[in-house]
Amino acid sequence: MFFLFKYIDDLIGKGFEWYTIAEVMVYASATNVAMALPLAVLLSSIMTFGNLGENYELVAIKSAGVSLQKAMRPLFILIIGLSLSSFLFMDYMLPKANAKFYSLIFDIRNKKLSFLIKPGVFNNSIPGYAIRVDHKGGVGVDSLYGLLIYDHTSISGIPKIIMAKQGRMTKTSDGKYMILQLSDGIRYEEASGSGIYNPRRTFTRMRFKETEVKLDFSTFGKMSRTEESRLGNNAPMQNLKGLKKREDSLVKNLDSLGKAIKINISSYYKTSNIVKGYTKVKTPAKVIKGSMLDVIPQNALRMALKNGSDLTSSVKQVANNSIAEFDYKSRDVIGTKVEFQRKFTLAFSCLLLFFIGAPLGAIIRKGGLGLPVVIAVFFFLIYHIISTVAEKSAKEGTIDPVLGMWMAVIVLTPLGVFLTYKATVDSALFDLDYYKQLFLGLFKRKRLKV
Repeated sequence: MFFLFKYIDDLIGKGFEWYTIAEVMVYASATNVAMALPLAVLLSSIMTFGNLGENYELVAIKSAGVSLQKAMRPLFILIIGLSLSSFLFMDYMLPKANAKFYSLIFDIRNKKLSFLIKPGVFNNSIPGYAIRVDHKGGVGVDSLYGLLIYDHTSISGIPKIIMAKQGRMTKTSDGKYMILQLSDGIRYEEASGSGIYNPRRTFTRMRFKETEVKLDFSTFGKMSRTEESRLGNNAPMQNLKGLKKREDSLVKNLDSLGKAIKINISSYYKTSNIVKGYTKVKTPAKVIKGSMLDVIPQNALRMALKNGSDLTSSVKQVANNSIAEFDYKSRDVIGTKVEFQRKFTLAFSCLLLFFIGAPLGAIIRKGGLGLPVVIAVFFFLIYHIISTVAEKSAKEGTIDPVLGMWMAVIVLTPLGVFLTYKATVDSALFDLDYYKQLFLGLFKRKRLKV
């Protein structure tokens, strides 16, 4: 459903074969296993033990001398097998599914160029151009209506504006250029000045019946579905071995970058060593008391201050550029660690939610799709909110990536232990009559005291 909400307007009714759309949906659904499988385990375990409790089958099992833990043992073995299968899926199947999904999406964008354009939104995918359309589709698959194009490719920096009622997108045979065939429009262009103010600068307005705009499409590359290996370096498309190798490589690059930044900035604070090795003159160190500015001669003070200001600006610029690059690579390392831990969290989440769902079903003693669904969705939302917030915090560097990915398991494990204990001792945790009688008993005691 998430995939359909995002891509339904660009896929349905745009000339794609039904099996192409089905293939994309299958690859996209593989990414949602991490969300769907824990919810399925939680709901099924609540419904199973809820039906057993509702039909008094749990009472019969316990009266035969079989404890709840022993009754849960066959399903526990099944869940262990399901958890191992989910781990193998995350390590082997999901990276390949992600590679095929993004490769197929790229292939769709190359085949149907109007896929890139979102109605009512400026699109900057093509360097030097900002394109906006009112709507698309209609007569042809790649037909566009109400186009507004800002051309920023001019050296002068003054953008050219093109407005057209209708257009169509095609691509050259070599795939390097995209052709916009426009009709019924106006082109606005302002002449560039020579740096001198001129109130009579030329402004050109040209109406056209038909024209073409050639856009550079080479930045999107020539990758097709047969070249999925080009996507293999991304973290979601690698297994545990690839992620470990990628993390080691990124950490080494990060260390090299840190050393390079240190050497680069420290070079600004060193004295010139041009005459080093060519003189034997030794000058003793001079002790300066007070301000450094008092020692500099008055005729050279202005030049020294200017040099110091320029040096500070250079150091600041180098530091800012280096910090941005360092932060980008640090986030890449964090993303790799997050994907590494994700391979394990799904398997443990299935085990955890089973030990929450099975005792809950035994306690509430309700089966079917009524109360169990409500309770399952409630506990799953708690699990999902904790895991989502913790994962986002980990990616932002607020908390450790390992702690962030395991936060939901750590928080909900005591709840699973507590519910299992309550179900073992036949606790009336969700029995409203029990709480009603308890409240009435307390009320009667207060009246007797009075």
